[in-house]
Amino acid sequence: MIIDGEKVPLGHRRVHTVMNPATGAALGALPLADAADLDRALETAQRGFRLWRDAPAPQRAAVLTGAARLLKERQEQIARVATLEEGKPLAEARLEVMMNVSLFEFYAGECQRFYGRELVRPPGMRSTVVCEPVGPVAAFAPWNFPIGNPGRKLGAPIAAGCSVILKAAEEAPASALAVLQCLLDAGLPREVGQAVFGVPDEVSRHLLASPIIRKLSFTGSTVVGKHLMKLAAEDCKRTTMELGGHGPVLVFDDVDVEHVLKTMVPSKHRNAGQVCVSPTRFIVQEGVYRRFRDGFAERAAQLRVGSGLEEGVQMGPMANPRRPEAMERLIGGAVRAGAKLHTGGQRLGTKGYYYAPTVLSEVPQSAAVMNEEPFGPVALINPFRTEAEMIAEANRLPYGLAAFSWTRDAARQKRLAREVETGMLCINTTVLAGPDAPFGGVKWSGHGSENGPEGVMACLVIKAVHEG
Repeated sequence: MIIDGEKVPLGHRRVHTVMNPATGAALGALPLADAADLDRALETAQRGFRLWRDAPAPQRAAVLTGAARLLKERQEQIARVATLEEGKPLAEARLEVMMNVSLFEFYAGECQRFYGRELVRPPGMRSTVVCEPVGPVAAFAPWNFPIGNPGRKLGAPIAAGCSVILKAAEEAPASALAVLQCLLDAGLPREVGQAVFGVPDEVSRHLLASPIIRKLSFTGSTVVGKHLMKLAAEDCKRTTMELGGHGPVLVFDDVDVEHVLKTMVPSKHRNAGQVCVSPTRFIVQEGVYRRFRDGFAERAAQLRVGSGLEEGVQMGPMANPRRPEAMERLIGGAVRAGAKLHTGGQRLGTKGYYYAPTVLSEVPQSAAVMNEEPFGPVALINPFRTEAEMIAEANRLPYGLAAFSWTRDAARQKRLAREVETGMLCINTTVLAGPDAPFGGVKWSGHGSENGPEGVMACLVIKAVHEG
């Protein structure tokens, strides 16, 4: 852990064993915070907020720009750590470092753009609207993007003038600590950024019970997100929630099937499908259904699966032993319900947490995998006849994080943009995230946005000042 600039050792504390998902071997022991550690982090964050809220914009921007430079210099080292902890191919981990570089550089510019306004009032009166930092932030980040998620959680509060206590995933702690260390080495005052680890429910209850924390930022499952929102509501804390998804992909019969497959198969298997915006439910029009289904299964079966550190590997292991177990439950249940298995559906090897890329078709709506976020390398491909039926299926679930569509019909593209219920929609592309674009969902997929100006605004409060 890092509290008040100190690297907190194991000492008397409970420990979590960090595992290498490619081998199942232990990488090291992580200290877990006790109540005294959390109280110290809270007190430090309170001091940090008083200090950082008054820091001028150029100082905040310099820290973020400096951290971006250090991330680039340390890219290979940090990427290898992330691959060891989380399992993704090294090429994906390198890109994840660069995601943070772009985000920190963008947020550095946003430090200069916290615009207020002056209202028109009668002579002798003045009314202004100003933006102020919300206060200390408790930020909870998951394991699937062990570099990118901590970067999002740290960058926005720091740009806004807030202090932050980061509770990243115990499965991938060194990646998160490396991101925070870049900020500290770039000049972030030690009181402003803290990183703690622990038993998740203990940490969340302790931090959110404190009046020091004024905002909660969480990325993770809908179930946990709802629980944390209830805790935050007790003290009326602000919340930004990026929760689960079940990404629909609408493929219409006017497309170039080979081009769509070339794009979507790698996208589906990025990070072994452990991506909140992963394309999952393929809603395919009947005219291209068989070609799409068979082509997808053929390409998925040819993917090279192995250790993320090996050259040429296209998909690494799943991040922890819970994920292959979930795949077995969901995929087995779908097959028993009548789904057709075209490839995969099994674990790979005897060491590590590998699961084969899997393609299911004609999956009944009643199957759990059609209603729960699978968070793994499984594609669900079903045929549909009309555009209206396809949109209805895309909107059927209470999730609305990301959706994808493929069609050449310009009028249809406009209808989809209006009618698909989602926070982010890709039309004829899979590129949906950028440092300048808001990232967030609707319905059970959460509220608020990260990235873009919206990410920083989520860490600010609005004050109206009226002077007579």
